Amino acid sequence: MTQAYKYDKDSQGIVTITMDMPNQAVNTMNKDFDPMLASFVEQIEQEENLTGVIITSAKETFFAGGDLHELLKITPGKQQEMFFNRIEEMKKYFRRIEKLGKPVVAAINGSALGGGLEVALACHCRIVLNKPRTKLGLPEVGLGLLPGGGGITRLVRMLGLEKALPYLNQGTQLTPNAALAAGWVNAVAETSEELIKQAKAWIIANPQPIQPWDQKGFKIPGGSASSPKISQMLMFAPAMVRKKTRGLMPAPEVILDTAASGTQVDLETALTLESRALSELVVTPVAKNLISSFFFGLNSINSGASRPEGIAAKKVKKVGVLGAGMMGAGIAYISAKAGIEVVLKDISIENAEKGKAYSTKILDKAIARGRSTEEKKSALLNLIKTTAAAEELSDCDLIIEAVFEDENLKATVTKETEAVLADGVVFSSNTSTLPIGLLANASQDSSKFIGLHFFSPVDKMPLVEIIRGPETSDETLATAFDYVLQIRKTPIVVNDSLGFFTSRVFGTFTDEGVQLLTEGVSPIEIDNLAKLAGMPVGPLTIMDEVSQRLVGDVNVTNERLIKQLNLDANKAIRPATQQVVPKMLEAGRTGRAHGGGFYQYDENGNKQVWSGLAELFPVHNTGTPAQDIKDRILFRQIIESIKCLQENVLNTVMDGNIGSVFGIGFPQHTGGVFQYINTYGINDFVSRCEELANKYGERFKAPELLLEKAFNNDLFT
Repeated sequence: MTQAYKYDKDSQGIVTITMDMPNQAVNTMNKDFDPMLASFVEQIEQEENLTGVIITSAKETFFAGGDLHELLKITPGKQQEMFFNRIEEMKKYFRRIEKLGKPVVAAINGSALGGGLEVALACHCRIVLNKPRTKLGLPEVGLGLLPGGGGITRLVRMLGLEKALPYLNQGTQLTPNAALAAGWVNAVAETSEELIKQAKAWIIANPQPIQPWDQKGFKIPGGSASSPKISQMLMFAPAMVRKKTRGLMPAPEVILDTAASGTQVDLETALTLESRALSELVVTPVAKNLISSFFFGLNSINSGASRPEGIAAKKVKKVGVLGAGMMGAGIAYISAKAGIEVVLKDISIENAEKGKAYSTKILDKAIARGRSTEEKKSALLNLIKTTAAAEELSDCDLIIEAVFEDENLKATVTKETEAVLADGVVFSSNTSTLPIGLLANASQDSSKFIGLHFFSPVDKMPLVEIIRGPETSDETLATAFDYVLQIRKTPIVVNDSLGFFTSRVFGTFTDEGVQLLTEGVSPIEIDNLAKLAGMPVGPLTIMDEVSQRLVGDVNVTNERLIKQLNLDANKAIRPATQQVVPKMLEAGRTGRAHGGGFYQYDENGNKQVWSGLAELFPVHNTGTPAQDIKDRILFRQIIESIKCLQENVLNTVMDGNIGSVFGIGFPQHTGGVFQYINTYGINDFVSRCEELANKYGERFKAPELLLEKAFNNDLFT
């Protein structure tokens, strides 16, 4: 299939294979790859007077890996076996490259991830162009897969099992210079011309290369799985992996087993073990979920699926952040990190400086770990200007208000700030629950008013929930969307309501946790089963972190707003929370930061159940099935998400999937709240809702949209 690559032989006898797969922006291992690989391998094998081969790409990237559209279609049985055979056939051609008898150099002119790096690993030498954003890695674990094109086998033989495993099980992506330091590549070139020049020089200097693992007497660095040091490491490794995955993500465990087993057999057998492992993982629900949500879904969101069409993209040059507390300080840092000028305002210059000190703290830690420099620190801090004067905000092109969650205070700040702004400046509020329509009443132009809900800690959490108010314009939404991408966060767009999407659903998670507490279930059991279901922490632990005081304040605010705005109480009132939180506050248990809540904490952060909790909520229920508890915690969130979609708070299923995982911590292996239903089976999910509703209450009753989907046998897409 010669149209998928260019073939050029120079006067020195060096052939350059330039991969350029038609009708796609990147080279991938799709149905056209196999004939392309076979064609150019057979062509170079027949080439007379061959000195060596350079494999490079005509695309911006070198090679993007497997075609995930095709992988999603593979089902157990015949298709799975055909997939296994295809991988094995591809690897035979990789081995023919290695055994060509002539030097083959991968001239990596852009990112090489997954299968792309595996193509390069089959070459005798790898030289990478030092371009911005170029990454090399084997990130398959993040999609529930493993590197099945020789990545495990070759990386282990290059680096040794102990050094290779972290890269494989964490899906680490390295910059060109980091890849050089790690031993993944042989050299780094600064220009395209230098890349090819170095490749040709290596070929001339190494006329008959042999891969290390093909040399007589080769031993894996550090030893095989049976060597004393490695076997000792492997004794503890499975438990460490299981602790991290809780048995919910099979890929890390399979990678560990495949890598270790491969060290005890010859190369060819190791490659086959790898192929078989990948063919088993590719048909798992976890892989399907992760690929659907965290590749296709995430790419769709980040490419602007929820952004208004027909509006030119623009960059924010200067942002004003109102309030230098924890949230405002974090927003200032990530904005400056993206190269945006920041005016950080608080009621006093001292408070504003304290907020700026948050950036200093983060940068000092990065410098101590070798991840930044004093020069970069100075450059970032110089972008943050602190002030107590509203006039300093006059030339900002975006305002983010991040003051305390009180609509009267927010209204005062809005009016004060807008008085000094130029016409048309977008004003946003970082609010987690207050309706944007309500807050926009204080604005001179509600079409320029929008919600930007950041999550704490801002520098680590990947999501921003953009809330469109009733009168927010398309231009305002586009500006907010572009800013979120500019600061390298993932935007989801939702419509206005009390609590929006993420806070509404999060409230059901914590409420079900305290509901179980009122039923006499052990707090340890509640939190542990939530984690076993896939939540990052238990509902009682997270309430301690958020603080019962804050949860209580939100409850009071919600009750008031429901009456004030004549809203449906079921959308924001959490009955169990209303019962439990006042008792905790009365007992002086207001949260971890205030001396403890459900748990008490020592100076090292270790916790145990607060001794007085048993008096308030005695443990007497040991009969609730563990599966019921896990399902209650997850189903409660899913049902609330369906209601958000039904009420047009959510615009798309994918916003719900990504928002639930990135914003709330819904189990990643499920692919998100709606993908969970698709995998569970929509009719089975409805049946389970009925069971839970009959046993535990109407809150588990299937919403109308779910019943409609089940009747039509539709998936949530």
